[in-house]
Parts: sequence; C-alpha cells; structure tokens
Amino acid sequence: MTDLICLGEPLFELTAYPDGSFKGGFGGDVSNVAVAAARQGTKVALITRIGGDQFGKKLRSLWSREGVNHEHVETASGEDTGLYFVFHNDDGHHFVYRRKGSAASRMLPNQAPDDAISGARMFYTSGISLGVSPELRSTTLHSLQTAYRSGTPFAFDPNLRTTLWPLDKARQVTHDVMKRCNIALPGLDDARQLTGLHSPGEIISFYHNLGADIVALSLGADGVSVSEGQGIHTIPGVMVKAVDATGAGDCFNGIFLSAYLKSKDVLKSAELANQGAARSTTGYGAVDPIPYGKT
Repeated sequence: MTDLICLGEPLFELTAYPDGSFKGGFGGDVSNVAVAAARQGTKVALITRIGGDQFGKKLRSLWSREGVNHEHVETASGEDTGLYFVFHNDDGHHFVYRRKGSAASRMLPNQAPDDAISGARMFYTSGISLGVSPELRSTTLHSLQTAYRSGTPFAFDPNLRTTLWPLDKARQVTHDVMKRCNIALPGLDDARQLTGLHSPGEIISFYHNLGADIVALSLGADGVSVSEGQGIHTIPGVMVKAVDATGAGDCFNGIFLSAYLKSKDVLKSAELANQGAARSTTGYGAVDPIPYGKT
C-alpha cells in the first residue's frame, strides 16, 4: 500500500550561485514533499504530467533514484516541463518561473488515478496545485473529492502564490478545501494573507474552525506551532547557518507527514520536521539538501 500520494506540478530548477553560475536541480512543491517523505523511508507516489523533454526525463530519473513511485506520471510528448530560476540577495531567495502551458498545468480530472488515491493512507496537495491553471485546479478538486469519499485522510498546504491567481480567489478556494482537510500545513506569511489574522494562535484556531483536525503552522526561522485542538505547542527554530531557504517548507511537510504516518505523534513529528527543515536551508536548491532519516 502507498503511504502518501501527492498531486501537483514538478519543476526543473536553475539556482544562481554567488559566482554567477547556475546549477540545475529539481523543484515543484509537491514533488519536493514526495522526495522528502521518501528519504524518511515512506512509500510515496506522485500524480502529475511532465513534458517529453530533457527536463521531464531528469525529473523521472530523480524519482527513480529517490524511490518515489512515478507510475501515475504521464509523459506528454510535444509538451513542456515547467522551469524556475532561483536568485538570492540580502532579502532572501526570489523565484522567476517559466511554467505557463506546462504539461502538468494541462492535466485533466479523467487523468487522475482514482483507485490509487482511494487506496493510499494519505493524500497530499497544495494551493499551488489549485492556482497553476483551471485544468489542474479541476483535477485537484476532483482528486480531493475522491479522497474524501473513500475516507483517505487529506493533508494540505495552502502555499499561496499571488502571481498565479488573485488573493480573493485563492482565499475562497483554499478556505473551501480546508473544510475537508485533516492536516493543515500553512506557512505564517501565507496564512496571514489568506485569513487576515496576525497571531499564530488566531490562525490555528481559524483553520481548526474550518475543519482541520491537526494544524502545523510553520513560523520560518522561528520554528513551528502545532495543535490537535487541545492547546498549541510551539517548537523553537533550530540555529543553523542558512544559505538558501528554497523548499524548506516542503521539506518540513514531507518529514512531518512521514513521521506522523509512522507514529501518529503530532509533537514528535513536528520536532523531527522542524530539525530537518532547518538543515535543508544549509545548502542550495530545493532537493539536494533535504536530509535522509533513519528507516
């Protein structure tokens, strides 16, 4: 049985280094989560489409190396895999995307593997999967309904990108999705924009009231606040020499979900994920610095 099945858009990554060179790598929030969970020994599958290009081939090779099941990934001949560039300055990392019309953005509901979603122990997706395109949004919502009807628990990171869709639309759709969400994995900055609230306590209560059983609110360098509805536990950030926070939230999500599927211990899972996410910021790129866990 698949432990965790993830749906979203993978991307090929080009990271700018201080010397002006670029290094190829891998990204896409849901693919990052899948790799992070697989590196902890979790059985993970990915649902998406890639282009019939060299970037798609490299992504499929990555998933093979990492032990991510990609039998539900379609190669679309004649279509393109999405790309993004990562640049750094004193304010942190900044992204430039080339993803419009990507193979993943054209995925339709009838291409989703309903049986695989129904048979998994948990389904994961994100707000980016909802915002990339109307087609991928429809496919994501269809898959959420499949998970809901079959009783497959659903984990969700609202992962707001206002470059993909307007804030009002993102707020409406993600709040509706949260009503069927078992595990909410928001980041503080995104949650503040989506909810209009400021304090972690208010935000966590808001998502519980929408329907989430578990809320793990990432606080960036300040750690994470977690709740199962009977109080909030805040785990402080881990001091590291950070050079690139690209994908740190995805790393947290993958490690958290992997640990929770094994232990059902929310606090322990958050502690492990908090440590792993901090470690992932000590190297460049979304995937390369993701730590391996004990299997």
